[in-house]
Amino acid sequence: MQRTFMVAAISALAATASFAQSSVTVYGRLNTSAEYQENIAVDGKQKVLQNNASRLGFKGTEDLGGGLKADFFLEHRFNADTGTVTGAFYGGDAWVGLSGGFGSIRMGRLTSAAYFATADWIGMHNHDTGTSEDKLYTYLSQNANTISYTTPNFGGVTVEATVSAAESGATTNKVGNLAVNYDKGALHLGFGYEQQAGTEDKQFAARALYELGAFTFGGYYQKSDTESLGDRDLFRLAAMYAMGASEFHVNVGFADNWSKLSGSKANQYTVAYNYNLSKRTKVYAFYSTVDNGSTLSYFGATGAGGTVLDPSSFAVGLRHNF
Repeated sequence: MQRTFMVAAISALAATASFAQSSVTVYGRLNTSAEYQENIAVDGKQKVLQNNASRLGFKGTEDLGGGLKADFFLEHRFNADTGTVTGAFYGGDAWVGLSGGFGSIRMGRLTSAAYFATADWIGMHNHDTGTSEDKLYTYLSQNANTISYTTPNFGGVTVEATVSAAESGATTNKVGNLAVNYDKGALHLGFGYEQQAGTEDKQFAARALYELGAFTFGGYYQKSDTESLGDRDLFRLAAMYAMGASEFHVNVGFADNWSKLSGSKANQYTVAYNYNLSKRTKVYAFYSTVDNGSTLSYFGATGAGGTVLDPSSFAVGLRHNF
């Protein structure tokens, strides 16, 4: 009788453990480059050690049974060159959610779904970070106080809709966000739309990326409209050629004038070389520059008397994912 009771108890415990299985993953990235910069932090030339969005994160899931899972994500951003915090302690995403056959719901601090569906795909040479990141993209969404719903995958298509809460009566903090992604084999497509409540500020973008053997080609188009600057068109193209452990990258962006501000057009050019020492570690070099217009600086320091300068950087770096 006692033996039967013990076996039943052990079986019940085992069933409970299997019912509520959970996992937590610790991950991160250290990405630092030595750079020779011109007109970036200061007017003129300087040599710096540059942090490129280094991070430490925790993500996990708990199986609640019946196909339902609880998920969480916490990402801390820090400067690998100094050890200091970048912005908020959890400067990356920080959310809790539920997922299942219905899709997923997340609540917390969330990066723009429209950005992830479009511009994020095109920064292939260094994951759209640091001095060579996309400086021309119009980014409207605030990250905080956001609720997101993502549909299940329908034949390669997923749709995500988010809204940021308008807390303390600040209606301009309320941002609506819609993203559509399609992934099928070598073809990857994306669409993103954002609009900020209380203003006329909005933007939409469409992205395509195609893998053709050793080559990868990508690009996006963005149309932005703001109350202060008017509307503007942006095109960005990127290409990568992989040969063994080597990657060769070219990335160019062309931003038209804002309709209410002449002399505001800009171009950005980046060429880069990556050498993958392993699946997690690479060394790289790049040259990147922004050709600002005469009246608006997208990036870089300002010269004497408010003169718009053109920034550039030559960098050699090391990136490790864990």
